Amino acid sequence: MIRIAKACLVTLLMLPGMASAQALQCAVPASLPTPHPELATVQQPQRVRPITGYTLALTWAPEYCHGNANDATKSFECGGSNRFGFTLHGLWPDGVGQEWPQYCTSTALLAPELIKQHVCATPSPQLLQHEWAKHGTCMGTTPAAYFARSNGLYGKLRYPDMDRLSRRPLTAGQFAAAFAAVNPGVPADAVRVTANKKGWLDELWLCLDKSFAYARCTPGSGGLTRDAAVKIWRGHR
Repeated sequence: MIRIAKACLVTLLMLPGMASAQALQCAVPASLPTPHPELATVQQPQRVRPITGYTLALTWAPEYCHGNANDATKSFECGGSNRFGFTLHGLWPDGVGQEWPQYCTSTALLAPELIKQHVCATPSPQLLQHEWAKHGTCMGTTPAAYFARSNGLYGKLRYPDMDRLSRRPLTAGQFAAAFAAVNPGVPADAVRVTANKKGWLDELWLCLDKSFAYARCTPGSGGLTRDAAVKIWRGHR
């Protein structure tokens, strides 16, 4: 009976509202803010470590913008006519425990053309600079190749009906199951769900192995427990 109930829940949450990973509406202006350099600090030191796998991090933009509605620096994502669902936070190389590689080498500012190419997936020039400096520099590649890899993964993802999900009691495990159901090749145990202190959906962290195939997350690697309640902010009450 329990297995049947879970199967029915996944079926109810899958269709017809399945959506792609692309921005709901995104217009890139002629000019964007120039990011500042991102460098290692005492609090965020350089760590050159072996890579054991990867995390693809996605942010639920309606909740992010709910908390940053009055921040002028977030106006591209959270103001005007642009609208986003899940955005691409970044692709992170993992290490062992808390010893993941980061800031492996100092780097120049990203080219404006590269920022424009990817800003509708990651709607912040500064975040693009941060992701390359902190994570991409540890992957032995170029900025263009790093963003091509992360955007390639992001662009293939699909989502369950977020509106329907938001209108019923939901656990992190149920959300992971619904997400996996619309993404063949992404098992539910490759999905970590995070929430803010008030229980609203914040991010998804998808676990990948060293060959960039989705794989079961390492126990204790973060995220809500499967039975934890999670709420979804729709952008309005």
